Amino acid sequence: MEKKKVAIVTFAIFLTTFMSAVEGTIVSTAMPTIVSDLDGLEIMNWVVSIFLLMTAISTPLYGKMADRFGRKPVFLFGILVFVLGSCLCGLSHNMLQLIVFRVIQGIGSGAIQPVAITMLADMYPLHKRAKMIGLNSSFWGLASVIAPLLGGFIVQHLTWHWVFYINLPFGVLAFLLISFFFKEKIVPKDGKLDLRGTIFLVSFLLAFMLFLQGLSENYSVLLLISLLTLSCVSIFFFKKAEQKATDPIMPLEMFKNKEFVAQNAITLLIMGVVIGLEFYLPTWMQGINGLPASIAGFAVTPSALMWVIGSFIAGSLMPKLGSKRLISYSLIFLFIADLVLVVIPTYTQFGVFCAITFLHGLTFGTIATTTQVKSQVIVGKENIGVATAFNTLMKYLGQTVMVSIYGIVFNSVMAHQLSKHSNLNMSMMNKVVNSQKVHQLAKDLVPDLRNVLHISLQSVYITSLIVIILAFVINITYHESKK
Repeated sequence: MEKKKVAIVTFAIFLTTFMSAVEGTIVSTAMPTIVSDLDGLEIMNWVVSIFLLMTAISTPLYGKMADRFGRKPVFLFGILVFVLGSCLCGLSHNMLQLIVFRVIQGIGSGAIQPVAITMLADMYPLHKRAKMIGLNSSFWGLASVIAPLLGGFIVQHLTWHWVFYINLPFGVLAFLLISFFFKEKIVPKDGKLDLRGTIFLVSFLLAFMLFLQGLSENYSVLLLISLLTLSCVSIFFFKKAEQKATDPIMPLEMFKNKEFVAQNAITLLIMGVVIGLEFYLPTWMQGINGLPASIAGFAVTPSALMWVIGSFIAGSLMPKLGSKRLISYSLIFLFIADLVLVVIPTYTQFGVFCAITFLHGLTFGTIATTTQVKSQVIVGKENIGVATAFNTLMKYLGQTVMVSIYGIVFNSVMAHQLSKHSNLNMSMMNKVVNSQKVHQLAKDLVPDLRNVLHISLQSVYITSLIVIILAFVINITYHESKK
């Protein structure tokens, strides 16, 4: 491709990344207004979870189709479905309709991130690839700053429907640019589509991720056992199907490579640490520091912004240090940053948290980019789409697994701490974590409540420390290839 066309296509990719990144945060910002308008408080979590679930399930399917049929048709299809789903979400008249249309939006989203990164891998040589992936990641950081402000403006001056309609101009422009300027040579592959493998893979992912969500949402024991059984049976038959398929949706040969498995296991674990930081730190800011919600969320903004710098560092240091040493050094710094969250006093100034998340973001960006690029290199060009999609799936799965584990740890420790205080209860905890309702509590009870919250949050970050140590152990157990 000509340099001019490469630049235009790269811009289109960045545009779709920004579109999908803004979507996640802006919907969360508008959720109170949506819930109030559609009367759906009891099922509002499904608006977010069903979108993530469908994105995760469809990701590996798009990765295989991108390798088999080409990046362009799959990417365009993903944009089209995402924009269609967005418009339908904007037209929703009740909560059930919104959840159904979010399924469509999630199916489209599953193509955008993995296929976009695969296209960048096709267009740029290895020494530039990590930097371009880092630049692509910068739009996630930009979205984390813009989306809350944009969401607040839309809700205040327009209606919540425009939270979804705003995707239309971005999607149409990206669709047209990719259609006219992206050129690729598609090498036809023999063999039938791996329908059996696809069915069993979707069945496994759906059952397993619902099982994980059920752990944190107190599903019945019978339902949890049924979901776990279905996931085990599905993965068994998936393996059998892949062994017989002429063109498997996920070649099992990839998993014979210990380095590939290690890189993706580290991705899974570290993305779990990411969700622990982003999900629980705003609760610390509101519940302990007493900051309003509009400011509390900005405690994790340095992490999103420094993720970009970490990606550029990965691009510069990977050729010099190798992926293994670079990941080891990054994990050591990440361990230190997380350890600080465990040992700092109950009340710590906001600026200290910004410094901590600054270091978190730097290491997150370095590790995520390194594992992603290395996964692509290990499998060879013919499986780049599958490898990229699998690495993306590990990110979603890592967040889903760890948010369930964190929830169990956090709630268990909180219940144990409350049992030590006969004058405290969970209803009070629900008020102390909301800076707007803390004034409803007796002033003499607030310090003890905040101490309970602090200990509970410490337990989350102690769990993160264990995860980081596990990632470090995995990183030192494989032999690094020279690719």
